[in-house]
Amino acid sequence: MLERLAELDAEHAKALAGGGPRYVERHHARGKLLARERVELLIDPDSPLLELSPLAAWGSDYPVGASVVTAIGVIEGVECVIVANDPTVRGGASNPWTARKVGRALDIAATNRLPLVNLVESGGADLPSQAEIFIPGGRMFRDLTRLSAAGIPTVALVFGNSTAGGAYVPGMSDHVVMVAERAKVFLGGPPLVKMATGEESDDESLGGAEMHARTSGLADHLAADEYDALRIGRRIVARLNWRKRGPVPAAEVEDPRYDPEDLLGIVSADLRVPFDPREVLARIVDGSRFDEFKPLYGTSLVTGWATLHGYPIGVLANARGVLFGAESQKATQFIQLANAADTPLLFLQNTTGYMVGREYEQSGIIKHGAQMINAVSNSTVPHLTVVMGASYGAGNYGMCGRAYDPRFLFTWPNAKSAVMGPAQLAGVLSIVARQAAAARGQDYDEVADRQLREMVEAQIERESLAPFLSGRLHDDGVIDPRDTRTVLGICLSALHSAPVTGATGFGVFRM
Repeated sequence: MLERLAELDAEHAKALAGGGPRYVERHHARGKLLARERVELLIDPDSPLLELSPLAAWGSDYPVGASVVTAIGVIEGVECVIVANDPTVRGGASNPWTARKVGRALDIAATNRLPLVNLVESGGADLPSQAEIFIPGGRMFRDLTRLSAAGIPTVALVFGNSTAGGAYVPGMSDHVVMVAERAKVFLGGPPLVKMATGEESDDESLGGAEMHARTSGLADHLAADEYDALRIGRRIVARLNWRKRGPVPAAEVEDPRYDPEDLLGIVSADLRVPFDPREVLARIVDGSRFDEFKPLYGTSLVTGWATLHGYPIGVLANARGVLFGAESQKATQFIQLANAADTPLLFLQNTTGYMVGREYEQSGIIKHGAQMINAVSNSTVPHLTVVMGASYGAGNYGMCGRAYDPRFLFTWPNAKSAVMGPAQLAGVLSIVARQAAAARGQDYDEVADRQLREMVEAQIERESLAPFLSGRLHDDGVIDPRDTRTVLGICLSALHSAPVTGATGFGVFRM
């Protein structure tokens, strides 16, 4: 596991490096702060910061991190979603993964009722990839206005260029701060204006901070420099009079009795090695106390109640990978109980999916799995998901994978997720090809079959890895197992900014 974590650190370092030393030095030479430096000065001193999707675009043609930083941070005691363009990466221009990463951050703000603070310095769309950005990129502006309509404040601090589509970020935000002599906000810069209208203009008269503060009225505050802009941004948040609507945590929080360092050895990097999820829970929940529900029934799924950083939670954790009918029925009942008690749910995934075979089909595994997925789909209490190991097949769905909209989903570095395991998938394709050849009366090419299996296994293995999945925003980040309690605590605190209420009805449960 330590080897996997070292590999993960190397990938995170690529995001932290931004555009590289040359562009970082150039940015500093202009008297500007880096994106993460701005974030650090914006949030409260010594407060936690949870960065989201740091590996976005991993394995693609674009830089790791997607030229933007997104995070949940505490500003003047208020948990906020923060979006900060990284101008050292192609001037902060948005590529297709930037749009997806920012879209995910805005979803988190909307669902969890968190104010949004944009730290803007972007040249707009990365023009060579405009075909992939233009249509979906418009969602960002739609979501900004929807946040405002829902009473969720939006703040834009503009440090440099905010050009073309980027101009609509301050244009559609509730509060706007611009840095004097630095911020440039216009739909079209001087070259474009010259081409479109023949008009001669300069940056300052066309879209400078002073002009927007004195003439257009787009700027609500004119900051003397970047530090002043961050100070004003903190004061804006302080004056929001923001209150959480969810239940407050317990006043006293007890640490787990067992050392989280043990998590590195409890769960193997080899997914074939079984482990007891109760050992994981003993190292992440308050006081290591876990009240198990139906411990003697459906034993390959562990369910029960605990608290985490003072917040009550219901837990569903895979014990032996496979989900049978009993486990599905147990999960269905437990999810209903959690909704009746307005209690958030934590899903700890290590599943190979629902059991297959004649005996299980005849006993109704489809119906029972459908009941569990129905319950997960229609549950309205907040869901948190951590993929600790395997996440294959429909087990990913029943255990609240990304498609089922958990409030937050994180992955451990050893985790893998796919339709099925690489060997199983390659084997299925081989069997189908063999049967097709027999149906045509042809001899089967064993050499080609072996090559096909090796190729498919290598592809699925690569596409199942945690960085690959995180790069495509199928999670909110790959985390060190030892940080699980802290990460979940930040998420639980953030999601309680919104009311926590259970479902009053579910779909038809097929019996």
